[in-house]
Amino acid sequence: MSMLRQLPLFQDEPTRTEDIHKGTILKHTLRLFAGQLKLAGKSEHTITAFLADLRLLLEHQGDGVAVGAYQTGDLDAFLHWLEYERDVPCSRKSYARRVTTLKVYFKWLHGVKAIPYDPAKAVLQRSGPAPLSDALTMAQIRAALEFTRTLRLRKGGEQDMRPELLFWLLLDTGIKKGEAASILPAHIDRLNPRQPFLTVRYKVRNIFKARDIPLDPDWVKLLDLYLVQYTPKTLLFECTSRNLEYILTDIGAGAAIPFK
Repeated sequence: MSMLRQLPLFQDEPTRTEDIHKGTILKHTLRLFAGQLKLAGKSEHTITAFLADLRLLLEHQGDGVAVGAYQTGDLDAFLHWLEYERDVPCSRKSYARRVTTLKVYFKWLHGVKAIPYDPAKAVLQRSGPAPLSDALTMAQIRAALEFTRTLRLRKGGEQDMRPELLFWLLLDTGIKKGEAASILPAHIDRLNPRQPFLTVRYKVRNIFKARDIPLDPDWVKLLDLYLVQYTPKTLLFECTSRNLEYILTDIGAGAAIPFK
């Protein structure tokens, strides 16, 4: 949660750029910023995208934060949230555009003397193509599975079904971590015990779609043990995507895999 101080809301939205000052809340500057982008020759598509990015910043930091309250650390925290904690995939292209949005917006505010300095100037922009992910070798996969099974087979109350269930699911289906975090128990169809499948639901351009992925019947048996242990009420994994990432990191460490 942001530690920014929530300043009182102003009744009147500024009507001119020169009316903006460090105490003006961000959402009251969006109309004037859009006008500036239009004057600069930006396309409607770019303007819409930039405003959507700033509304995401509002979602993360809060509606009542004044433009002068933003620090570089707050913007870095926002970008980290987009990339790792929001549970919505953030492509490298989207990440780069959002950094550009922050830089253009706060440079504009600083240029019109609404804020004393530009907090986005020190935000790092990534360049170059996205690096290829490291692929696990068969030996590393076996080591990871063996490690998760040691967690499941431990004696006493220290048994944990979740690491094996998660790793096996990702390995067998190829779904993303964010997709795993959105699974409901009802998305798993086991009417045919020999051919269970998972329905993954997602949205593309505001159109909801779904795809069915076959599951290993033995994974479903492990699922039953997991449901007894965790008794999830809504989502299959009742934790954040970040927590799932921690689980996978622990598996990698336990299996002596030298990368995330």
